[in-house]
Amino acid sequence: MSKESLVQFSQAKAEPKWLQDYRLKAFEQIADLPLPHIERVKFHRWDLGDGTIADNKAIGAVPDFVNTGSGPKLVQVGTQTVFEQLPYELVEKGVVFTDFYSALAEIPQIIETYFGTARAFDEDRLAAYHAAYFNSAAVLYVPDFVEIAEPIESIFYQDATSSVPFNKHVLIIAGKGSRFSYLEQLQSYGTTPVKSSANISVEVIAQAGSQIKFSAIDQLGEHVTTFISRRGRLEQDAAIDWALAVLNEGNVIADFDSDLLGHGSHADLKVVAASSGRQVQGIDTRVTNYGKNSVGHILQHGVILERATLTFNGIGYIIKGAKGADAQQESRVLMLSDKARSDANPILLIDENEVTAGHAASIGQVDPEDMYYLMSRGLDQETAEKLVIRGFLGTVITEIPVRAVREQIIEVLDQKLATR
Repeated sequence: MSKESLVQFSQAKAEPKWLQDYRLKAFEQIADLPLPHIERVKFHRWDLGDGTIADNKAIGAVPDFVNTGSGPKLVQVGTQTVFEQLPYELVEKGVVFTDFYSALAEIPQIIETYFGTARAFDEDRLAAYHAAYFNSAAVLYVPDFVEIAEPIESIFYQDATSSVPFNKHVLIIAGKGSRFSYLEQLQSYGTTPVKSSANISVEVIAQAGSQIKFSAIDQLGEHVTTFISRRGRLEQDAAIDWALAVLNEGNVIADFDSDLLGHGSHADLKVVAASSGRQVQGIDTRVTNYGKNSVGHILQHGVILERATLTFNGIGYIIKGAKGADAQQESRVLMLSDKARSDANPILLIDENEVTAGHAASIGQVDPEDMYYLMSRGLDQETAEKLVIRGFLGTVITEIPVRAVREQIIEVLDQKLATR
């Protein structure tokens, strides 16, 4: 890791002084900060970044992607932006949806104000590493009281042929009273993959009264060792409905957090995951209630095949002063192999009276009665099992706003089941 390389990269990108200073402050603390604590997941020996900061080389053919219409869309391959689409009527309303450096030229003060406010660089070593070494980014800014009917789509391709770390930062700022749906896809692209790492940070700033539907499907390849953080910061009466599908092939640590800072704020987190092969996935999903009458709900469903490992940690934390808060969570896992391993850990931390909280957790196999019912109607065992699993994971799949992506999730699940 080199301080000089950071300065050279920052200068080459013509980054403002505040951002270069931010990188250097994070760099100076990397060695002294601990790794994040993910209950019951041993990832301390994983290769989660070597301190390289660079652009990907020029890409060849652009990956095929489905253009679902004239709505907002951004496509990046590695560190390069290959497609942007933003309807003129949204441009007139002040919406910004572009790569990080273009956004810095358009709304520099807004980015400086909110960058790093949902996830501080001094939280842990991986947060500091990301702040110092992120090499590509995107920004979505929706001004006050703007409502967008069509889903806003982003596709971020990891260049599988490159060893350059996939260190991407996504900053989403929802103005007061704004409303929109956002769909994010992470995918590996390219033949002859080489081993690499990914450190991805998504910050969602939900200002007072804003309403956001955030959907994501993660499909990074087996060659990528990944840490991903998605963090929401919610002000008064703001709401984020999260629908997250973790369908990567490599080892993954995922940290999904919502900080309910404002009174009456609401976060609903739905997470599905599928682990196969010898893959290890650890998913921490946390809601912290700071505001009075704030509501945080967590629903996690996972499927495990072969010798894979999947850990769900559901954490509800009600801070002193958050009277009337509600924290509920449910984590359930389907085991499709007796050689797989799973943990479902409910954690409730309550520092206030006059609140409601609850949890549920279970690990089990496909219900024989469900299988018997379906097979008695003429379905073979494989088809019946697929239907049961789709139903089990359907709470998230149905929340994805684009039909083609819903079908893509089902296709990925079917492929995983077919390899058993």
